Amino acid sequence: MENIVIIGNGISGITCARHIRKHSRHRITVISSETKYFYSRTALMYIYMGHMTYEHTKPYEDDFWEDNRITLVQAHVRDVDTDARLLETEEGDHISFDKLVIATGSAPRLGGWRGEGLKGVQGLYGMPDLEKMEKYTKGIERAVIVGGGLIGVEMAEMLLTRNIGVTMLVREKAYWAGVLPPEEAEMVSRHLVKHHVDLRLETELGEILADAEERVEAVVTTAGDKIPCRFAGLTIGVQPNIRFLQNSGIETDRGVLVNEYFETNIPGIYSIGDCVQYRTPPDGRKAVEQIWYTGRMHGETLAMTLSGSKTAYRPGIFFNSAKFFAIEYQVYGDPKASLAAGHKSVYWEHAGGEKSIRITYHPETGQVSSFNLMGIRYRHAVCDRWIRTGTPVYTVLKHLEEANFDPEFHGNYEQEVRKVYNKAPYKGEVVPVKRKSKNLVARLFG
Repeated sequence: MENIVIIGNGISGITCARHIRKHSRHRITVISSETKYFYSRTALMYIYMGHMTYEHTKPYEDDFWEDNRITLVQAHVRDVDTDARLLETEEGDHISFDKLVIATGSAPRLGGWRGEGLKGVQGLYGMPDLEKMEKYTKGIERAVIVGGGLIGVEMAEMLLTRNIGVTMLVREKAYWAGVLPPEEAEMVSRHLVKHHVDLRLETELGEILADAEERVEAVVTTAGDKIPCRFAGLTIGVQPNIRFLQNSGIETDRGVLVNEYFETNIPGIYSIGDCVQYRTPPDGRKAVEQIWYTGRMHGETLAMTLSGSKTAYRPGIFFNSAKFFAIEYQVYGDPKASLAAGHKSVYWEHAGGEKSIRITYHPETGQVSSFNLMGIRYRHAVCDRWIRTGTPVYTVLKHLEEANFDPEFHGNYEQEVRKVYNKAPYKGEVVPVKRKSKNLVARLFG
C-alpha cells in the first residue's frame, strides 16, 4: 500500500483521488491552499450573481472524504524535495510521499502593465479571486475588463447583474478573433454590445492609474484615452501554476513536462490538469490544454496507472462548450479562426444574427473535420463519430438531423444548411433526402 499525495483539489486532483480509491487501498492525501473542500470553479460566477452559494458548489458532502479514506490538508506547498520524497509547506510542516501528483491548476496571467498590482486589479480563477472581486466591486459604478476571452465575458456578465457599467478592451478586430472564425467573432461582438457592454475593439491597455490609497482609479489605453473605473479585470488568459517547482528538479517549460502517462522526469512523480505541458501532444491537441473536461480525463487516466494498470492518455476528438451571455457555444474538432490550407466550410447564420452552424471539411476527400455551433446544440456522440470516422460532408448533410440535440423544443435548421451548401460552386450528384417535404434535395459533392 503506497502513500500517494496529490497537490491541488481541483477537478483533476479530486477525480484522480476518487478513482484511485475505487481501484485500490492506497493511502491518499490531497493538499490545497485554496479551500479545504472541492468545489466547482465553473460555478464561481453564479455565486457572485446570487444564484448559488459556496455550499451549493460542493458536489460531495463534507463527510464523503473521511468515509472514503481521503485525507484533506489545507496548506500551501512551497517546496518539493524529490530526493527525500518530502513536501514542505509555508507553515513549516513536512509531508512525505511515495508517489506525488502535481495538479495545481492555473493562475491568471499578467501583462506586465504599470499598475497591475494595485487594489481592485485582478483576474478570476479561484475562490480567493472571487472574494477580492466581491470586496472591490462593492458600490462601484464602472469597471474595465482587459481581454476578450471566456473569463472576460463571464466577468462582464457578473458585473452587469449588479448594475456596474462595463468597458471591455479587445485588441483584435472582433471578440476572440484569434479563436473564432470572423462571422462568429462578429456575432458575439454584436451580442456583447446588445447586452450593454462598452466594447472597444482594436484597443489595448497602456497603464493603470492609482488613487492616493493605491487603488485603481482609471485605465489609460495605448491611444491615450483615459477611462475612469474602480475595478480592472485582467482576463488575458491563464498560465500553469508551477512557480513553487523552480528548485525541485522537476522539468518544466510553460507547464510541467509530461509524457502520455503523465510521468515527469522524476520517477514516481506525475502531473495532471491545467499545469501540464505534453512533451508530445496527442493528435489534434495543444501542448497546454486548460479545459475542465480534459482535467477530469487526466485524473481518471492517471488513477488507472497509480492503481496498477498503466494507461496512456487518449483524449480523442477535441470538443468544448461555453456561453456568451445568451448564446451557447459548442465546438467539435478544431475549426481555426481562419481556414487551414486545403479546407473549406459551410456556414449558415440565422436571420436573427444569434445562431449559426459551421461545418469544416476537406474538399478533396469530402471528410468533415469540425463543427462550430452558436446558439444551437448538437449531439456530442454524433459529431465525434462523424469526425473520427472521416464521414464525407455530403453524408453528414444528408443525415444532419441525427445531430440535433433537442428538436422537439428548438427550431430545425438542417434544411437551411443544405441550401447554403447546394449554392456552392461545386459539381456533384443530387439525391433525395428523407424528410416530410418530398421536394427537399441535397447535393452530394465528390
